[in-house]
Amino acid sequence: MRLAEIAQPLIQLLPPETAHRAAIEGLKVAPLRAAKPCDPRLAVDVLGRRFRNPLGLAAGFDKNAQVPGAMLGLGFGFVEVGTLTPRPQAGNPRPRLFRLREDGAVVNRLGFNNDGYEAARLRLARRPAGIIGVNVGANKDAVDRVADYVLGVKTFASAADYFTINISSPNTPGLRDLQRREALDQLLARLVGARDEMEPRRPLLIKIAPDLDDRGLEDIVGVALGRGVDGLVVSNTTVARPASLRSRHRDEAGGLSGRPLFEPSTRLLASARLAVGEAMPLIGCGGVEDATTALAKIEAGATLVQLYTSLALKGVGVVEEILAGLARTVEERGVLTIGALTGTRAAHWARRVP
Repeated sequence: MRLAEIAQPLIQLLPPETAHRAAIEGLKVAPLRAAKPCDPRLAVDVLGRRFRNPLGLAAGFDKNAQVPGAMLGLGFGFVEVGTLTPRPQAGNPRPRLFRLREDGAVVNRLGFNNDGYEAARLRLARRPAGIIGVNVGANKDAVDRVADYVLGVKTFASAADYFTINISSPNTPGLRDLQRREALDQLLARLVGARDEMEPRRPLLIKIAPDLDDRGLEDIVGVALGRGVDGLVVSNTTVARPASLRSRHRDEAGGLSGRPLFEPSTRLLASARLAVGEAMPLIGCGGVEDATTALAKIEAGATLVQLYTSLALKGVGVVEEILAGLARTVEERGVLTIGALTGTRAAHWARRVP
């Protein structure tokens, strides 16, 4: 048994943000048993890389690139660090992170709390083997938010295997305005230009909100394809509050993640897959908590999938559980690779009624 698994019940007794900090500190020093070898049929070739499996750790857990190696050691096929901003910032006042245990969910209004680009760059200069994405954002008080994103691409060009541009967090006022067609076009023109000047050239992905309407998604897809973006991450947290929520924290302000996000984010993912066709890969994120939900993301159109909330609520065993379940599915379906299932139920999910 991993030390992390032994400590999990104790960590869960702590306040959420304290527990997160304790987990990070523990992972810095705790020996981790090597993950089981991945079924080779789970490997995915995309974004110019071979991912040993399609399951990744979403941004938000390792904000400051402190433990990417430890997380890869749990069996993840890739890890995304961040969200990072040019200058360190404290984020929003506490409390700002809430467990909704009855709902399998979390609400956060952290506000891009992180140590800044330079601290993360120095850590990633000694990066472990494995695929690491860097999620970049803008400082809350930035005069030119686009310049903050451009600086992120330039700062981490040699360290990142791919970039995720976070323009969809609900916890930085006005940030989601960058998803509008004209603003997004201006952002991507500068970002793609900066990326193409760098060596090596890294894939650029945009992380979008689950609260987009059809027109909003159409605008994003059109601009992303036109500007040569390499992929989309679907999706970030939601500002919606389903009537089914039972926790006393259900009305806390911030982004809702976890189980209640699964349905809306998967419908949006499927709509995005139908809109882009085979033109770009999609990363499905939101409510992945077991092999069934991971498979649903893939069938809805995801080339890769990510989780975070279920790791926080269920513990590190969720990674091995999902990978074992996906391997069983490949065997049962008689397909050569997990990629053969990508998008096979996109039409179903896109028309699924809320």
